[in-house]
Amino acid sequence: MNFAGRMPISLLLPLPMLMLSVAGCRADAIPSLSPDAGVPAQHAAALSPPLVAAARQQIGVTRLYDPAYVVLDYPGGDVPRDRGVCTDVVVRALRTQGIDLQQAVHEDMRANFRLYPQQWGLTGPDRNIDHRRVPNLMRWFERNGWGMPIGDQASDYAAGDIVAWKLSGSGLLHVGIVSDRSAADATPLVIHNIGAGTQENDLLFRHTIIGHYRPRLPQART
Repeated sequence: MNFAGRMPISLLLPLPMLMLSVAGCRADAIPSLSPDAGVPAQHAAALSPPLVAAARQQIGVTRLYDPAYVVLDYPGGDVPRDRGVCTDVVVRALRTQGIDLQQAVHEDMRANFRLYPQQWGLTGPDRNIDHRRVPNLMRWFERNGWGMPIGDQASDYAAGDIVAWKLSGSGLLHVGIVSDRSAADATPLVIHNIGAGTQENDLLFRHTIIGHYRPRLPQART
């Protein structure tokens, strides 16, 4: 696989480095998830919140789930827009609102590396992958005061909130953005990539919620 004209990363990295891929969130880990088709979208706002609109614009553009380790530009680096993982949906949406998680997470990890999860055997930050890992994003959100209570009611979640889950069965971690549209039972839909590209569907209460965050955005960009 060749991204943006680069030599395939598998030819550049030893096997241990290849294991440093993005945390989980494959669709095959959650076979019970219903597809987008057939999930009614109700109560849609006339004008969606900017973060929700930015996430929704990825639907039909990002069609693949691809957790490969890729050497990225910095700051503002990204994998090709037709592919990515769950964290990339959040990263891309927040960039439209003036927050570059690649740079923000890297700078905080460079200054406070030991305060971040230590489960990948690294001795220092890696600006190519750190912001694409769910545990790192959760820690950064917490450290920046975005944390919210984890509720079990639809009314506990607002459009534009970011939610993290531990997927049933696999135990993998996943992250997505709460939509301003809802299913027939009024449960907010979620915009996320869990294995088939960016989609908007009914996920919120299907798996164990382990993180709930409300972004503090700079002034919305037009």
